[in-house]
Amino acid sequence: MDLFETPLNPNKRLKEEFVSNLMGSSMLEIAALSTIVPGLVVLRKWSSSCSLNDYKQKNLATKGKNVKPSPKGLGSHLVALAMDYITVTFPILLFFTLLAEWCYQFGILVVLVFIFRMAWKRSESKGERSHFSSFRNIVSSYRVSVVVVTCLCILAVDFKIFPRRYAKTETYGTSLMDLGVGSFVMVNALTSKQARDFKSLNLKAALQSISPLILLGFGRLILTTGVDYQVHVGEYGVHWNFFFTLAAVSILTSFIQIHPRYCGLLGVLILSGYQIVLAFGLSEFLTSSKREPNLISQNKEGIFSIFGYWGMYLIGVYFGHKLLVRANSSGKDVDNQVLRIKIWGLAAIFWTLTVILDNYVERVSRRMCNMAYVTIVLAQNFQVLSVLTLADSEDNLVFEDTFNQNLLGSFLLANILTGMVNLSVDTLSASPATALIILVAYSFVLYFSVGMASFFGIRFKFW
Repeated sequence: MDLFETPLNPNKRLKEEFVSNLMGSSMLEIAALSTIVPGLVVLRKWSSSCSLNDYKQKNLATKGKNVKPSPKGLGSHLVALAMDYITVTFPILLFFTLLAEWCYQFGILVVLVFIFRMAWKRSESKGERSHFSSFRNIVSSYRVSVVVVTCLCILAVDFKIFPRRYAKTETYGTSLMDLGVGSFVMVNALTSKQARDFKSLNLKAALQSISPLILLGFGRLILTTGVDYQVHVGEYGVHWNFFFTLAAVSILTSFIQIHPRYCGLLGVLILSGYQIVLAFGLSEFLTSSKREPNLISQNKEGIFSIFGYWGMYLIGVYFGHKLLVRANSSGKDVDNQVLRIKIWGLAAIFWTLTVILDNYVERVSRRMCNMAYVTIVLAQNFQVLSVLTLADSEDNLVFEDTFNQNLLGSFLLANILTGMVNLSVDTLSASPATALIILVAYSFVLYFSVGMASFFGIRFKFW
């Protein structure tokens, strides 16, 4: 009888308190982390491109001598994945845990390496045409970066080795994990069908694309309730979650369709109207701990923040159309260089707007998804994209290709693994060494599970 009375998650209340009432970090630290993560990807691409060039030279040397290059088998695939893990994912994990206090120093070091590399490349390639990554490859790299960082953070946040300033803020402030859901919305917007081409979606197609998100939302709600899993109510509400927010944004976008060139204006109007309503009392309602016994009050954060995410999505569609469609319409190097300058310029503009809004309108709040939160998500997204433009590589890394084929599947697997760890380990009592070993094992299993699925052609599709 005692076996059935034993709770599955005895430390639920302590774990909820562990991620509550947090204030976040500084915008400068967010900017430093937004340089380090893509910087590691760029450094890995530079080193792998050198290896690839050597490989191509060997193939040219053996051409006509009846010597065939060996096909890429499972062994070489796993070796490439391991190298990507060692040079990209593992260092990211360290900077989110043990090396968190060194993020500024390493951020400066990355910038200095970039400056040295660009100066050296310019002196070496005088009179030659430079090569630039396509915008599609850049966005592809960023999509994977968002998923990988999110997958690392959703488990790391439950350990004391993960700095509390990186966890989600309670009401106002900026943190690394605050940017997760906003980055998902932005990445989806930049690569959406609306951004690529304006075509009306019929009701059936719209519902088919949205239904998996709704099912996942209800699935998460049922599972977390069934196993008594810790849920921070101040994040989305009592019943609401990340999947419901994505589904709601998709529904609004599907039913209210306009040409992408006008999406930016509509997004700004929606955000401006929402910010005015927040200023006239809605923000006080959303930040209050009082909840009436009805669905709207119980899930007020998730429901009302939809307007902020919708406005963010429309702005992302506009920039995706302007950057992606225009970039693909011409393959000239000069156009690609202009594209790089535009992305860097957008990052600077949105960081400036964020500072202004945060100081003179309303502080950044992921909980409400106010205008300052939207601009910091745009600033951070474009900063990461701008760093990734420095890769100058046509080829993605192996881990980027594997995760890119199974983005939703990898995220779901990460959630399952996170739940299993939390229900079987007392994360709050784990020592730094134990926590790091668990996080490395978790990320290793996730990494190579997705890698093996990709190699054998398994696609996690739900529609």
